[in-house]
Parts: sequence; C-alpha cells; structure tokens
Amino acid sequence: MFFIDTMEFEGLGNRGYLAGGPSAAVVIDPPRDIDQVIAAAARRGVRIAYVAETHVHNDYVTGGLELARVTGAAYLVPAGARVAFARTPVADGDTVTVDEGLVLRAIATPGHTPHHTSYALVDDGRGVGAFTGGSLLIGTVGRPDLVEPRLTEQLARAQHASAHRLADELDDETPVLPTHGFGSFCSSSQAEGDATTIGKERATNDALRLDVDTFVAQMLAGLDDVPAYYAHMGPANAAGPAPVDLTPPQRADAEEIASRLAAGEWVVDLRSRMAFAEGHVAGSFNFEGEGKLATYLAWLIPWGKPVTLLADTPEQISHAQRELARVGIDRPAAAVTGDPTGWVRAGEQLASFPRARFADLAQVRERGEDVVALDVRRDSERAGGFIDGSVHIPIHELHGRISEVPDGVVWVHCAGGMRAAIAASLLDAAGRDVVAVDDGFDAAGEAGLPLTRPDCTG
Repeated sequence: MFFIDTMEFEGLGNRGYLAGGPSAAVVIDPPRDIDQVIAAAARRGVRIAYVAETHVHNDYVTGGLELARVTGAAYLVPAGARVAFARTPVADGDTVTVDEGLVLRAIATPGHTPHHTSYALVDDGRGVGAFTGGSLLIGTVGRPDLVEPRLTEQLARAQHASAHRLADELDDETPVLPTHGFGSFCSSSQAEGDATTIGKERATNDALRLDVDTFVAQMLAGLDDVPAYYAHMGPANAAGPAPVDLTPPQRADAEEIASRLAAGEWVVDLRSRMAFAEGHVAGSFNFEGEGKLATYLAWLIPWGKPVTLLADTPEQISHAQRELARVGIDRPAAAVTGDPTGWVRAGEQLASFPRARFADLAQVRERGEDVVALDVRRDSERAGGFIDGSVHIPIHELHGRISEVPDGVVWVHCAGGMRAAIAASLLDAAGRDVVAVDDGFDAAGEAGLPLTRPDCTG
C-alpha cells in the first residue's frame, strides 16, 4: 500500500508532498522549516529515503538540502540545475525505488525553468500520482518569466510541450499534484479547485486545449507582477540554504523599538488591521500575521533590512518567524508581545487612523470634500475596473512612491482590505492623513461610486 500526504503552505500558496509505502518515503519540494516534514514522516512511521526537488525554486527557500542531511536521504535535484552543493543529479527517465513496488520516475518538463522535472509515482506498475511542481498546475501552468526575460517565450512554448508530454504519458486517472498554483505568484494564473487529474486537465487546461501559438500569446499577455524578493530565492537555493533557526528572538522594550525606528529599521506589527488602526506605534507598519505576511513583507522590505516584530502573543511571533524564514528573512532583530501601550515610551501616545467602507467614501465625495482615492491593487486587477479619479500605485511600489500621492486625506483601498491596511500604515508612518477602506471592491459600485471599466466595449 502506498500513501501520499499533502503539506499545505497557505502563506506562500504552495504545497509539498510526503509519499511512500510501509517503511520508506520520498519528500517532494519541502519547505525550509523541515521539522514539520520530519514529524509527518514519524506519524507515518516511515524513513525518508529520498528528497526530490522539481526545480530550483524562485518563490521560497527550500529545506531540501538540510532535510537530506538530517535524515541521510538521497537528494534528487534535476541534473540541469546549476547548484553549488553535492546532490544526486536526476535526468529524464531516471527512476528510484522508494519502497517495495513503489517507483519514482523523472520526467523532464522544462518551461517554468529550463531544468524543471516532474516525477511520476508508480505503484506496482500503475501510475498513482504526478508531482508536477511548476509545470502542469490545476487549470493553468507555472509562469515562464522568472528565469531570464530573453527566455520567456521559449520557456512558454516549452510549458505547452511539457503539459502535452505529461498528458500523453500518464493515464487520465492519474492525480496531478503540483507545488504551485494555490496563491503563489509562480503560477501564471490561480488554480480553480483543490484537486485534479490528467483527464480533468486535458478537458479544461488551456495548455492542453489551445494550439501553442494561441496559448503562448494568451499566457504572455496575462503575466502579473513578480515579487521583488524572488530575485533572492533562486540564488539562495542554488548556493545551498543554511539551516533555519526558529528560536525566539530577543525581547524588545519601548526604548529599543524607538531606537530601531530612528535607525530606519522596520518595525512590523502583526496584529489585525482593526487593532492596528485603533492604536499602534507611530512609524510601524502593519502586515497581518494571518494574511500573506511572507509574500508582502518580503516583497516590500528593502532586502536585508532588520525587522522587529510586534504581536499579541508569542505564538504569533513564532508563526511569523516560520513564515518569514521560508522566504529568507531569517532572524527578527527583536520582538515583543502584549499590550501595545507598553510598546511606547512614557509620555508618548499610540497613533491611530480611521477605517471605512466604500459607502463612506461615496458620502464624502458627494459632500464635495477634497479627498484622494488611492488604489493599491495590481495593474491586472485595476484593468477590470477602477473608481473614477482614483490614483493608482500598486502596493509593492508604494513605499518608494509616497511622494507621488497627491495632497489631502488619502482614502486607500485594495480588493478586500488587507493590502489597504498595509498601505495605510506606510502612509501613516510617512505623516499622511489616511483612511483605510476595509471593504470588498464590489461594494464600490454598489455604493454609487462611478467606475471606469477599461476592458468593457460597446
């Protein structure tokens, strides 16, 4: 009997897998915090015999090298990947026996990267899973533009061919088990649904339904922004990541927080956007611990800038440390939890700003008040419609473009509220009067705010 366990990493929008038989297993695309992988194998009572990477990852730091070292597993890495450490190179068609009757076969699937490799898991001659990494995803494929701009079209064409190869070689009933597609920006579009098979993808995935020229044209036209921190992930993975250190950071007091802010360091408040708006340390930034913390903090922060974390509980700090280590932000400079009134020095007050709905913005505009509506969504989102007269600066560009925000009270919005809260904290720290619109964008039209929809014709 075989098993396949899925490991979800919602903060990054990725998955990893533990698959094996009665006594041994393989881990596919593990996270950097390997303790949970080791615990999953212990629960199954299996030895980790192999650790396999589908590619050198662009969106997170792998735990594969350290997991192989700790467990004694063979570390399978595509032969075409340029890496600086010893590993077992894997070429197209190579096989390893994971457990009795359970074989893992490498299938070259270039496209997401030139060396990308998928793995078919075969139990007694029957295909029981395809670990497709950033190749064939649920309803889409991995994006081809993360390696080198000059290779993008070539890799897009390779994605089409790789998807067809998987569909040709694997049975329709074979489960497709991708790493990307659940919120990761490594996906060319986001997955619809939670599970799929080769047969389902054959019927619905554009890579398998469209001719190559149409597919490539559509994919290249739809590519979204690339998080800035991706530039650091590939080199870190190719060099061989250091072991992760999740021990608690040193405790900060009000004086240290003030001094770190004065030094230009980042002080990040992990509390809910509601709590932050009500009262926070002036100059601190709000990245909710329950939101896309790793993606957006790593995207916005100047790389290597020290980070001090503020939170309600030690558990929130611990969770944030784990999330941030996955994207190479290894050690918080300091941290503190508890009552935020203790985070400011004697005689100082917490800062605050109001939250509102789109209906409130509509009323303010109706009264003729001179306010700035700031849209911090991505270009692709704004292309679907925006509030007439709004200023557009995507959230990942705002920190360097605050001087471009017109004078006046800034009503900042996104699609749902989380990014607006980040933006509001950046503006508030810069001394601007700000209102965070905590609302779904659909409510803008319902509130009577005039919208422009550039993609509509006729």
